[in-house]
Amino acid sequence: MTKKKRRLWLLAALAAVVVSALYHGTLDPETWQVSSDRLPPAFEGLRVTLLTDLHGASFGPDHRLLLQAVTDQQPDLIAISGDLADERTAKETLPTLLTGLAEIAPTYYVTGNHEWVREDTEDLLQEIAGCGVTVLRNDYLLLERDGQTIVLAGTEDPNAYRDMETPEALVARIRAEVPGDPYILMLYHRNNSLALWSQLGVDLVLAGHGHGGVIRLPWVGGLLGVDRRFFPKDCEGLYHDGRTTLAVSRGLGGVRLFNRPHLPTLELHRSNP
Repeated sequence: MTKKKRRLWLLAALAAVVVSALYHGTLDPETWQVSSDRLPPAFEGLRVTLLTDLHGASFGPDHRLLLQAVTDQQPDLIAISGDLADERTAKETLPTLLTGLAEIAPTYYVTGNHEWVREDTEDLLQEIAGCGVTVLRNDYLLLERDGQTIVLAGTEDPNAYRDMETPEALVARIRAEVPGDPYILMLYHRNNSLALWSQLGVDLVLAGHGHGGVIRLPWVGGLLGVDRRFFPKDCEGLYHDGRTTLAVSRGLGGVRLFNRPHLPTLELHRSNP
């Protein structure tokens, strides 16, 4: 290869890095409409902002850019579906963000795979809860509006304890303890889970993990997945199977090329039976 060609390749690589850096620093908020004839009428228009795969990234001093972007989404509740912190994240960087989110709207969190690589996972979860965030550990609660309820549940990442309650057992417990056939909104980190939740009859699942593909191409989408396979599946957007909708965010941090940090908000609507 001639010196001229090498220079051209280096310039092209540098340009790609610069463009990717610009993408990486610019948040991409959007609203997804999700409809179900099982949604109680009182929850018509509920807005849920989804944060996932932050990996300790920061958006402005004290996370101001991210907090303002979340505020602008006008959420009724905020869901964090894992990999908030990875093994390189200092815990001290999180309280400002978490307390800020909890002041915007009730905030709920489940673990991702990277929280379980850390040696201080239990201490980290206690600190998250201490910031006013509800940590869901294979558990659920009821959200109430005008006398009507939906179930908000969350499961630990599979990297957690071997003897923890399974998703199947959690859903069975919900159905045994909550009268009728409740609408279930589930927080779960992994994106490759549509078949599981459809089999269990969960209505809406909020996930991340896939990063939308570590590398993305314009008009193509994900080129390389977090599992180092090409053209990853179910890594960004809405996916449907039966009565189940799986919503997958591209996430906010981690290694990403041509992949803007993603901040989707789901707006829930009741459709006709």
